[in-house]
Amino acid sequence: AQAERRAAEQQRAALAALLLGQGRSGGQVVELRAPIDGVVLHRFQESAAPVQAGQSLLELGDLRQLEVMVQALSQQAIALRPGSPARILRWGGEGALPARVTRIEPGGFTKVSALGVEEQRTLVWLDITAPRAQWESLGDGYRVEVEFEVGRRPDVLQVPSSALFRDGRRWAVYRVAGGRARLTAVTPGMQGDGATEIVAGLRQGERVVAYPDDRIADGLRVRPLAASP
Repeated sequence: AQAERRAAEQQRAALAALLLGQGRSGGQVVELRAPIDGVVLHRFQESAAPVQAGQSLLELGDLRQLEVMVQALSQQAIALRPGSPARILRWGGEGALPARVTRIEPGGFTKVSALGVEEQRTLVWLDITAPRAQWESLGDGYRVEVEFEVGRRPDVLQVPSSALFRDGRRWAVYRVAGGRARLTAVTPGMQGDGATEIVAGLRQGERVVAYPDDRIADGLRVRPLAASP
């Protein structure tokens, strides 16, 4: 421990002598020119100290060319293409910001989710297509949520995603007919935000149980709840 203390003292004395010598030598002031027209995002050197050639001093960025980076699940990224439309949600301002995918990284990485599950993810980059004045308050490293549009179909039959459940190896819902819940096999299609397309098994206008649980069985008598005011 004493040897380590003496070594630290010697290193400190050497650095102090170096700084003192530089101050007395009247060193030449070096002018640093920014390579871009932007703002300082990060300062790597907080106080006066000797620096090595090539050492990073400042990180600069042009916020007018801000990109959005998403750590998407690899199986979800398969459905994306450069140019795919997207929306920036819950970014802190009003409304959603339109965006488009610019590139999908070819390599993935493993990340542990908040539930402790290992997931394979890849980086997806997007450009914000809304006018700069609408999102000029966004900065580097800010948190946003992204919604990708992987398909568009008009006039589809859909039900709340919560109404679907697995019945063995098939998907099913409880259809309400004659005041009773009827177990009905369905074929789901595309999934959206809280809704799922039904390709087969239901017809327009039929009612389904939105939140089925283990107390519901085929043929059980049910009645709709009164609408909230």
